[in-house]
Amino acid sequence: MAEFVIRRAEGRDEAALLRLAGRLAAFELPVWRDSATVIGADADAMLAAARTNLADENVFVAEAGDEVVGCLHVLAATDFFGLRHAHVSVIAASAAAEGSGVGRALLAYAEEWGRLRRLPLLTLNAFANNTRARLFYERAGMSVEFVKYAKAIPADRS
Repeated sequence: MAEFVIRRAEGRDEAALLRLAGRLAAFELPVWRDSATVIGADADAMLAAARTNLADENVFVAEAGDEVVGCLHVLAATDFFGLRHAHVSVIAASAAAEGSGVGRALLAYAEEWGRLRRLPLLTLNAFANNTRARLFYERAGMSVEFVKYAKAIPADRS
């Protein structure tokens, strides 16, 4: 695995974060989702979190040399059942860094982030069609907890 420096994102990282957000729709999305909306929502949330300095919501970048090759947006969340846990909102690696270990390093960083806050669980969401990411998460020891079903409702034709 290559050496990465993982640090808190700063203002100078915004362009890199936007580029990395583009990777979040690099697979076939469901027909009712469009890539601009998916990328925009994740980018907006990540940039907003990076601009603040909250204890329980952080954005980090992974660097290889002088280049930002990955990002992580992690936050403390409370699920429907009242369990406070660490949640990965965004994790992305640049296309050039795929297979380099940056994703594993960022996921391990998220786990340690949660451990330091005494959070008992690390969660994330993945689109069903994002097979590559889902396999990556499963190889990292994560397992499916919920399955969300969706169906597009046709517009009223009257």
